[in-house]
Formats: sequence, C-alpha cells, structure tokens
Amino acid sequence: MRQLETAKKYRWNQENYSITGRRLDIWRFVLLLLSQFWLNGKKWSYRGGYTDQKLANRRVKQAVWIRENLLNLGPTFIKVGQLFSTRADLFPSEYVDELSKLQDEVPAFTYEQATAIIEKEFGKPLAKLYRSFDPVPIAAASLGQVHKAKLHTGEEVVVKVQRPGLKQLFTIDLAILKRIAQYFQNHPRWGKGRDWSGIYEECCRILWLETDYLNEGQNADTFRRNFRGEDWVRVPRVYWRYTSARILTLEYLPGIKISHYEGLEAAGLDRKLLAKLGAKAYLSQLLNDGFFHADPHPGNLAVSTDGALIFYDFGMMGRIETNVREKLMDTLFGVTQKDADRVVSSLIALGALAPTDDMGPVRRSIQFILDNFMDKPFEEQSVTQISEDLYEIAYDQPFRFPATFTFVMRAFSTLEGVGKGLDPDFNFMEVAQPFALQIVTDMNGTNGNSILDELGRQAVQVSNTALGLPRRIEDTLEKLERGDIRVRVRSTESERLLRRLSLMQMTTNYTLVISALAICATLLLVNGYVKVAVGVMIVTLAPAWALFRLLRRVGRLDKMF
Repeated sequence: MRQLETAKKYRWNQENYSITGRRLDIWRFVLLLLSQFWLNGKKWSYRGGYTDQKLANRRVKQAVWIRENLLNLGPTFIKVGQLFSTRADLFPSEYVDELSKLQDEVPAFTYEQATAIIEKEFGKPLAKLYRSFDPVPIAAASLGQVHKAKLHTGEEVVVKVQRPGLKQLFTIDLAILKRIAQYFQNHPRWGKGRDWSGIYEECCRILWLETDYLNEGQNADTFRRNFRGEDWVRVPRVYWRYTSARILTLEYLPGIKISHYEGLEAAGLDRKLLAKLGAKAYLSQLLNDGFFHADPHPGNLAVSTDGALIFYDFGMMGRIETNVREKLMDTLFGVTQKDADRVVSSLIALGALAPTDDMGPVRRSIQFILDNFMDKPFEEQSVTQISEDLYEIAYDQPFRFPATFTFVMRAFSTLEGVGKGLDPDFNFMEVAQPFALQIVTDMNGTNGNSILDELGRQAVQVSNTALGLPRRIEDTLEKLERGDIRVRVRSTESERLLRRLSLMQMTTNYTLVISALAICATLLLVNGYVKVAVGVMIVTLAPAWALFRLLRRVGRLDKMF
C-alpha cells in the first residue's frame, strides 16, 4: 500500500468507462507491444546497423513505456506487471528491472464510495460500526485504500476498503488476457518452450487471492503467531468482527518507514542493528516457518520508536513445503561441490529446469556460474549479484523458476538494498551464514558425522552405478542394433562449407535469371518495345538486389574459414 499522492485521472477509474473502451485500450497496448517485439528482431530497423548495445538500449526505452502503460491500464495490469517482474526466465533483464519499479501510485476513490461499500458489507450504518472514521485516506493502491478510524471501544484501527468495481474489472481484463495468453502459446517463436496458459492460471489465482481480504486477514494472523515469541517483530492484530471479503480492519500500529533514515536517527535508533534485524526476520520466515512475506518493499516495513520491526500488507505471501526444502539442500550440496550435474538434476526435480534433448549448454552455463560464485568466501557474496547472474542465464534457456523461488530472490535483493541503505557495510550473506550452517547440520543430523554421511551416500551411488553399468551397456547395444538410437555428429566447418555451397548455387540461379531478363529487355528495346523493355528492367531489380545480399553473405562466410 503506497502513501497517498496526487495522481492524474485514469480512464479505468472513470464511472462511465465502457467495456468496449476497455477492450480497445488493452488491445491497442498489446498490438503496439507486439510490433515493438517484432522490430527488435529486424536488424534493418536499427539506425547505423545492429549491435547488441543498441538492442539493450531499445529494450530499456521499451521497458519504461511498458511500465507507464501498465499503470495507465489499472489494477489488473499493475499486478500482472509486478508478477512478471519475478519472471526473469520469460523476459530480458531490462524489462524485469523496470517492472520491479512498478508501484501502485493511483488516485483514491471518494469517501462516499468507501462508506457505501462498508455499509453494504456489514448491513449497518458507518456510525454504528466506528466511533470516528477519517474521510481522507492515509494510503491508496490499485486494489484498495486505507482509512484511519476508531472503534466504539476506543481502539484505534485502520480500515482497508476494496476499490469499487474491482472484481468486475478483473473479470473483463482476465477474459482478454486469456486470449492474449492463447495467442502467445500458439506463436511459433514466443510459444516455444513456454507455458503461457499455466502462467495465466497462476496470475488468476494470485489476483483473486489478493482481492479476498479474509485470506489476507488469515495470513496476518499466521504471521503474528509465527513471531509471537519475538518482541522485536510486531504485526497488526485483525479485528474479525469488522472484517469481510472487501473490508479489512487492523490494529493501528504507526511506525517510521524503514527507508526514512533521518527519522530513524532522530528517534535514536541503531541503523546497523535494524539492517541485521530485517535480514534475520526474513530468514526466520523462510527457513524456520516456511511462510514468508512475498513483497517486503520499504512501504510495507516500518520501525516502532522502541526499535521493533512492523510488517504491513499480507495480501501476497509465499510458502515453502518441506519436500522443496530437501531438494533445495541437494542443490546447495551441488553448489558447494561445484558439481554442475548435481545442480542440474536437483533443479529438474524442483521444476525450476525443463529437461531438453541437449542439456550441454545449460550445464556449461551453470558450471560457469559455480566457478565464479565460489571464487569469494560465502560472507562476501552479494544476493543481488547472484540473482542477476541466475537471471542472466535463465532468459532464453529452459529454466522455469517457480513463483516462490523468484519471490524469495526478489525479497532477498530488496532487503539487501534496504540493509545497505541503513548500513553501507551491511552484508546479507554474512547474516545468512549461521542459518545456512544450521540447516546443513539439521539435514545431516547432530552426531557430527555429516561429512562421513555424505561420503557414504556418494559411495552407495557410485557402487549402484558400477553394478548397473554392464546392463546399461548391453541395453544401449541392443537399441543400436534395432535402430532405436540415432547417432548424430555435428561439424561446424562442414556445416559452413555446405551452407556456402548452397548459397553459391542460389547465386548461380539468380545470375541466370538476371541474365535472361537482361537479354529479353535488350531484344525488346531493339525491336521498338521501349515501355515493355523498361518494365522488364524494373522487374530485374528484384533478383539483382537478392543477388547482392547473397554475395554479402558469402563474403561473411569466407571470413569465418
């Protein structure tokens, strides 16, 4: 939930905004976006010639344009953009970086509308529900806005009211997005290796969950219980008597925004300690509870005057199941041993990597990351740098990072940025090291034989492999005899030579066509058919231009030999 700011009036926020107008706005954006994607792949569209840097610069400009248009399209597309900012396996890093800046800076709706929604939900006048109700909201977002109020018992609360017409808008938008997802799924290039239908279903599930304030209230209660033994973490209490699917009433817990450094210093709070507490709180959520805040940006995290962390907004939460934790540990062992094969196998088991016929390029990419990752001690690593390296190899590869994984990485990067703002010397990995060591110890038992256990497990794997090797060789020979296995050998030099021969053959064909047309034009000109001869010469320009391009390609191939 963002602090209330003056904003322009968006078309989707108008009462007379028609469904037809909505569809036109959405499809206009989609068609313009598709045309830009198409131009990105056309080298002739780059002034002065194509370079990788020019493509990156163009993507940066397009990313800003996409973010601004998603904001103009309203709640559904703001949330979809925020979800896509976690999918570095789908989009280039330039788009992901810009989408991560997408915030809910939208205008508030009127006090009269808020009152009507509250009274409709509870069937009582506002005055019977609250002793006082501030007509000016203290914060507004795409899904709703927050008003300060006081109960008849004297307790101060905040009331989160859902935006009017939100579910109707979601219904219209998601129907259109379904068609867009089907188009991308069937596209020969963009649909290859991508489950756009599955991504659409995941977006629908998350969006509808965020519109259910009863679910958000339950999340807040679960979060409070997980930290009930810690006095340095506070979570607003839910007032269920004044809560419904569209209204959420919470305890009023004011605090200093964690990125308001001057305010923290004025309150005499230790910024270095707060940086460590923020990291500790998140690691505890992730590793101890398996239930974590999926959007811990500075607007959702504050500090009380006595130095306790206050968490807000529990609409988007993540869960890590026990079996996933075990698979993650297998990945961790592979990373510590710099074993790319083990990392690949564990990522496939996690569903973060789609198996393909040729895993060689992926394995080499992972090995490169491991070699660079292990160059520095653990405590000197940067979460942001690690996540950027992972996202760099993920794009256009068969990686399929689950939403939970990307939520975790984004949260880690956000908290590292917050920590460095509080303390320039802050290192997230240094705080995480004791947690990682504890997990490794727990996974291997507490009898001190973790290394021997691991060696024993590996010995069993080696013995099983050795015993099964003769049978595997025999099966392979049988498949070769039956013709079930085809051996394909690739030679780069041979392929280039064959390509050059093919181009030379096409060059000969174009030369013959051009010669024949030129002879025809000459004969027609000699016999007085001037206009027809000119027409034939104009037609000759097409194969002549094609011949020129072929000769350039042949020249480039010659340079490769």
